[in-house]
Amino acid sequence: MNTNQILNVLTLLLAILATFLPDAFAYWGLALVVVGLVSGFMNPLGDMTARMAYTVAAVSIPTLANGLDAIPVVGAPINAVIDQFMVAIGAMVIANFLLVVKDQVMSSGS
Repeated sequence: MNTNQILNVLTLLLAILATFLPDAFAYWGLALVVVGLVSGFMNPLGDMTARMAYTVAAVSIPTLANGLDAIPVVGAPINAVIDQFMVAIGAMVIANFLLVVKDQVMSSGS
């Protein structure tokens, strides 16, 4: 397994734990943001299309997942896991944005 796969599995595990054991740890959101930032900085998205797709996904997927609440018993927990997972994806998008800004600033001097 490469680091990207490990970070994705860790993100999914944290999202599941944050959903089903919210009182066990007070900083699930922070942990998801940290893993997302690490993922974004370690595995930057190379092209603008991928960055845009992840940005759109980070915004729209939680909204679309709200429809899962209509499914009895399992819909709400699945929606919550997806919402938690997308917190990390949002942090990854921010890390990629910061890398792009850094590259633009650093390359403008030459």
